Amino acid sequence: MNANPLRERQPRLGTWMSIGSPVVTELAADSGFDWLLFDLEHGCGTEAGVLGQLQAMRGARAASIVRVGAPHADLIARVLDWGADGIMVPHVSTPEEAEACVQAMRYPPRGRRGVARSVRTYGYGLRPAVEGVDPAPIFFAQIETIEAVENASAIAAIDGVDVLFVGPADLQHDLRARPALVKREYRACLEHVAATANAAGKPCGILLRDTADVQAHRELGFTHLAIETDLGILRKGYQELLRVRGS
Repeated sequence: MNANPLRERQPRLGTWMSIGSPVVTELAADSGFDWLLFDLEHGCGTEAGVLGQLQAMRGARAASIVRVGAPHADLIARVLDWGADGIMVPHVSTPEEAEACVQAMRYPPRGRRGVARSVRTYGYGLRPAVEGVDPAPIFFAQIETIEAVENASAIAAIDGVDVLFVGPADLQHDLRARPALVKREYRACLEHVAATANAAGKPCGILLRDTADVQAHRELGFTHLAIETDLGILRKGYQELLRVRGS
């Protein structure tokens, strides 16, 4: 059940797939990342396009994680049926919310996910599910609010929460937007989440925009780092090309 290397507290490098292109996904998967994140919360891709992106990863070593926009049980089950290795859920602020996500991802008796034997994850029926052998999906719980930071220990304690993953933009915005509730500055929040995950024996991660920030976050205890988005990489590349206009 716990064989997936993303459950290990070892450095695992990922990147964000925001464009929704199977071609870009295939290139990223073949490049050697440990995991790819398909973004249905803020990305340009659609739910219907996820299947093609997952198919583009066939044979790659990278794990596929889909970020749903909200913890809708039907969408979570659907992308898992399509073959996603795991789910990221934004704004998981309480252990009760984390438990509800686990329930949506797991089959009974642990959860409430419906069983279908002819879906892609089981080779459309050619590769039958084996009870007790099939790996449970990976669950990245996003820590993005003041409440989530303060509840990090309780969230990490939930059986089925595999990775605490900080959403830096949302967390920093929440700290600015609700100053009366702030108990820790941003860096202290990161330190707390990393320490909490470590105490629970679970990995923690974060999305970074610059490779220069990697070492500092590894020193804080973050292992599951995602660097940039496909859209951001293209944007930077185009801007760099346009600098020749001034020469």
